[in-house]
Amino acid sequence: MYFNKTKRVVAIHDLSGIGRVSLGVVIPILTSMGFQVSALPTAILSNHTQYPSFSFLDLTDEMQKIIAEWRVMQAEFDTFYSGYLGSPKQIQIVKDFIEEFKKENNLVVIDPVLGDNGKLYTGFDHKIVDEMKRLVTVADIITPNLTEISCLLDVPYEKEYSDDKLKEYLLALSQKGPAIVIITSVPVVGDAHKTSVYAYNRIGNRFWKVTCPYLPAHYPGVGDTFTSVVTGAMMQGDSLPMALDRASQFCYQGIRATFGYEYDTREGILLEKVLHNLDVPNQITTYELI
Repeated sequence: MYFNKTKRVVAIHDLSGIGRVSLGVVIPILTSMGFQVSALPTAILSNHTQYPSFSFLDLTDEMQKIIAEWRVMQAEFDTFYSGYLGSPKQIQIVKDFIEEFKKENNLVVIDPVLGDNGKLYTGFDHKIVDEMKRLVTVADIITPNLTEISCLLDVPYEKEYSDDKLKEYLLALSQKGPAIVIITSVPVVGDAHKTSVYAYNRIGNRFWKVTCPYLPAHYPGVGDTFTSVVTGAMMQGDSLPMALDRASQFCYQGIRATFGYEYDTREGILLEKVLHNLDVPNQITTYELI
């Protein structure tokens, strides 16, 4: 008998009780896009780390126990998707897990979370950067920001980059393993009201750019939202530029839906108000070949 099986993605992220970040956005987005999400939690927090205080339960040892049970079950996954990993050991566990469980035609998406605005996140050092450099070699898609580009390539961080320089960095990262490299949150030179996403696909050797309006507000979890939509879109069979378009437009819709409220921005975008938009085809496309 033939079964029309739902694709399964294993999401390797932390879980915050308050704040729409990590598993709090990954699970609803990918579920609404038609996929089963199996969570491999890396930590449980009362609220995410951009609040002044939080409780933190490290699940490094539990990750290994979960993987051991999955090994006994002979669990299979169609996609592997990792985000914030809190230590070199966690990164090693994730790399070993992917290499053991990955099968031909599986998709591996790595968001190499290391820092922002030119600085590593609190508690991170060169050891975690070195391990992340190893992890991205097993990825099919990576989604670094400009700070993470500088860490992965050992190049100086700058606030503005030319298209030629970004293309150089995209190529350099792709040569380390991933066929697709996506650089997020790139400011548009000379226009503070826009931001861009740049991407390179080694299959076809083409560079893409998507530009959208920028609103002056910071919402935690937007990066998780973007990469989750890209992951879901690629699993649905979208082309890379269409996946970039869908993710960028969805994030912008979420920010616009939230921006007008008198609201603690640390809680993240009002995902509940825009989640249904993932079922609506893009009305316009903004991607361009560069």
